[in-house]
Amino acid sequence: MLYVDPPAWPARGRLWSHLISDVSLTELHAFAELLGAPRRGFERDHYDIPAERFPAAVWLGATVVPTREIARRLRAAGLRRPKHLARPVAGGATGARQPDPASVASSRSMLSRAAPSQAACRSGSR
Repeated sequence: MLYVDPPAWPARGRLWSHLISDVSLTELHAFAELLGAPRRGFERDHYDIPAERFPAAVWLGATVVPTREIARRLRAAGLRRPKHLARPVAGGATGARQPDPASVASSRSMLSRAAPSQAACRSGSR
């Protein structure tokens, strides 16, 4: 099920709502796409949607809940990803796709073969 809180969060000269799903992030992303919310509005476990999209979210089926219910419902569904627990990745973003460990190992192996050892560089031999 999808939930949205009333627009009450001021930022960039507008009021914003939080849009969540208690089923899956896949459901949330599909609904946000249907709503016309850009992917950049996704933040770890919810979408920030401007007040202008709030009526459309409700019309499309999101249930209006008080703001305090947003985090409670995410926790109950096991989908809550608070900022302090989000894993940072390269570039400072959170929640981005992580590199495949096999690819990382392969890249490290290629780099170690291509680069001369530090001891060889210090001694002047290659």
